[in-house]
Amino acid sequence: MRGVRHPLVTSEDDVEPVRTDGDTAAVRTTLSTELLEQRVLDFASGRSAERGEAGRDEILFVVAGEGMLLLDGEPHPLEADTGVYVRGGERWAVETADGLKLLAVSVPATEGADAPNRRVTVRFADQPEHRADANRTFRYLVNEESGCLEVTQFVGIVQPCRAPDHSHSYDEVGYIVEGEGVAHLDGEQVPLHAGSCFHLPPEQVHCIENVGPGVMRILGVFHPSGDPASRAYDAAAAGAT
Repeated sequence: MRGVRHPLVTSEDDVEPVRTDGDTAAVRTTLSTELLEQRVLDFASGRSAERGEAGRDEILFVVAGEGMLLLDGEPHPLEADTGVYVRGGERWAVETADGLKLLAVSVPATEGADAPNRRVTVRFADQPEHRADANRTFRYLVNEESGCLEVTQFVGIVQPCRAPDHSHSYDEVGYIVEGEGVAHLDGEQVPLHAGSCFHLPPEQVHCIENVGPGVMRILGVFHPSGDPASRAYDAAAAGAT
């Protein structure tokens, strides 16, 4: 499988970082769809330049490191496995002493005022675990419970296994946080590793296999918001009918 490529799969290592004068961040744009744009940002020590777009919400995830999110000047602690919800029009920067790595997915801004239950940061450790099947669990980070009505961000935990081929009705981008695996797409087997990025358009039949020996952790963001365990098509269910 070495060297196998697919248009829906890339790696952060294959994208040249862009650095702007006066900023501590090196930015890699890894995936861009009609709705979703995924970027990997590596922040060096210090305080970054401010960023943010009027017409785009940003759903962030701390891949590694510690620091502080400065959201319109207000501080919010950051640590690994933290999800962050930035509304369109808000300005944000990152301050870190030893470096910090973020995954950012931008989407069209949610219409209307902030939901009353808005949460800026959500820690993985604080969220309940949900079971998708015998070998897969997940935890929501940013979703409607944190005031984000249009998008779901979650971390999926996959034991060594291959699930039946399936598809979803939503548009999803994903990032391999930990582990080694294979993406089964259109009859091809595409290797995955930490830093691999993938796009799953609506109705795209696929399977993400964990080839082990440890768990695979996947950060997923999809639109419209919903349940990561839902299926538009499931080969196992189809075979049983």
